[in-house]
Amino acid sequence: MKTPLKVVRLWECSSDERKQLLKRSELDVASVVPRVREIVEDVRRWGDDALIKYTERFDGIKLRCEQLRIASEEVSAAYEQTDAKFVGAIKSAARAIRKFHLKQVPRGWIDELQPGVKAGQLVRPLERVGVYSPGGLARYPSSVLMAVVPARVAGVERVIVCTPPLRDGKVDPATLVAADVAGADEVFRVGGAQAVAAMAYGTRTVPRVDKIVGPGNVYVVAAKQVVAADVDIDFAAGPSEILILADSSADPSYVAADLIAQAEHDPAAAAVLVTTSEELASRVCELVRGMAEEAPRKDIVLKSLGRYGRVLVARDLADAVEFVNDYAPEHLQLMVGRPKQALKKIRNAGAVFIGPYAPATAGDLAVGPSHILPTGGSARRCSGLSVLDFVRLPSVQMLTKRGLERLADIVEKLAEVEGLPGHAQSIRTRLKK
Repeated sequence: MKTPLKVVRLWECSSDERKQLLKRSELDVASVVPRVREIVEDVRRWGDDALIKYTERFDGIKLRCEQLRIASEEVSAAYEQTDAKFVGAIKSAARAIRKFHLKQVPRGWIDELQPGVKAGQLVRPLERVGVYSPGGLARYPSSVLMAVVPARVAGVERVIVCTPPLRDGKVDPATLVAADVAGADEVFRVGGAQAVAAMAYGTRTVPRVDKIVGPGNVYVVAAKQVVAADVDIDFAAGPSEILILADSSADPSYVAADLIAQAEHDPAAAAVLVTTSEELASRVCELVRGMAEEAPRKDIVLKSLGRYGRVLVARDLADAVEFVNDYAPEHLQLMVGRPKQALKKIRNAGAVFIGPYAPATAGDLAVGPSHILPTGGSARRCSGLSVLDFVRLPSVQMLTKRGLERLADIVEKLAEVEGLPGHAQSIRTRLKK
């Protein structure tokens, strides 16, 4: 079998060719927005009836209203239907995620900034959060942990999960176990754009939430954008991606295995190697060819690597790092001789994994940071899901009369320039007394 990867030398690329290398799968959200708007408006108007209609249409399942909410008996049965080792792994992963996110919880504080003037911040969690857990080509109970646990650590009062039913009408047992272990209050048997609409506006059965998080297909992403004016959302997480920065010190078998691991996610996933070693590039291509042929998800792997797989050779590490920052990958692995030095120059990445024994697969499933990360280059402007997504930080200010006197001239002058005489008068009124 011919290798699905081709070696490209970055210094031989024109500016247009380089731009092409930066491209990866882009969800065609615009094309589905009109249809999604109809679904959202239908759910907003008809509530549970619309959820039942769309569940039958898209999932082939006829439900009653009382079946939308997963009963506690079904959750209990899910533990019996899943392997005990899986349950143990989910619990261990949840502990690691909780331990990591506890470090992120911001603190409230009030300090005296100058005599008589105190200011600070409060920390207040959101009241209600909705988590979307997708179905499709693969189910990801780990994603439930990665969203629900940080919300719980942040102190969110009520966390719900929406996930599509299987063909027999039940919900994936692994997803139910993960939701229960993570601490979700309720799970609902509904998926797609209709689930997003239900969480955004509420129905008789599904509660309205303050924020919706979690990955999904193009319809879910479009629905989140449609409802964003009325409810907070995280970000549009597209197909998964990895970029491995490696030099001649890297083990080519590790690199090849990690590219395959990423490619098996989705035909639209992106797996890229940027290296300073032509020898490594050539060897990785050979290994990937053999591994792809033997991969259990061979068809998905070959489609992914054929569309968005890349092996790029840079003149030196500086040029390689420049490309990394332009690409702004979701996952970045540093497999170079001096990774900490390289890390100092990395500006744009969703999550960074350092060294030969830190594959993204370990981080995605067991280390602790959330694997719900920005894709498609959006790591240039946003971070992965964290505790900070579930808290608000209102400021608090306390002034004595002496403190106000110190600020009076500043406030009055700024108010004058901005044409707000009432602002200045509010200061004078107090100081006259």
